Amino acid sequence: MRLARPLENLIDQLLKLPTIGPKTAQRLALYILKMPPGEVRQLAQAIIDAQEKVFPCSRCGYLTDTNPCAICLDETRDKNILCIAEEASDIIAIERTGYRGRYYVLNRNFNLMGDNSLEELNLEPFIEQLETGAVKEVVLALNPDIEGEVIARYLAGIVANHGVKATRLAHGLPVGGDIEFADEITLRRALEGRKEI
Repeated sequence: MRLARPLENLIDQLLKLPTIGPKTAQRLALYILKMPPGEVRQLAQAIIDAQEKVFPCSRCGYLTDTNPCAICLDETRDKNILCIAEEASDIIAIERTGYRGRYYVLNRNFNLMGDNSLEELNLEPFIEQLETGAVKEVVLALNPDIEGEVIARYLAGIVANHGVKATRLAHGLPVGGDIEFADEITLRRALEGRKEI
């Protein structure tokens, strides 16, 4: 069945979003058509505003509409600990844990296994923070995949050259998970990171 061209175009655009499949895109497009015109304009304007007015903080790389961002301006945060994450979405998750240190976000959109290299990472603001002498520990909160491991080792070398302790997030079994279904690497890391109770 052929859909109206504007509706087809809306579905195609929604399909470009992550985790949106054809059925969800169609359902969202049909829902948007039923929205009052004022709400549709607000949604469209919110997308445009976010695209045009949100940018990475020059100090930490977190997404903001002011420079420096609110996290960098917060004097109550611990300046001795710096958490490195891959994406702004990781910061949102880490903030929910109650972490009160500083951040540096890589905002990487390249593929190490492709044509890109580690030298393409913008690390100048990160190195500047290390050179202040205030940072005593760098937490490498990178994804537990091959690229995350390569980047973590690279950054740990930079951190070590500045005499700062580098740590990484613990890896292991998820709460509620079954040992028999854990992959070999996860199980090995869980054994290596075991703690006394």
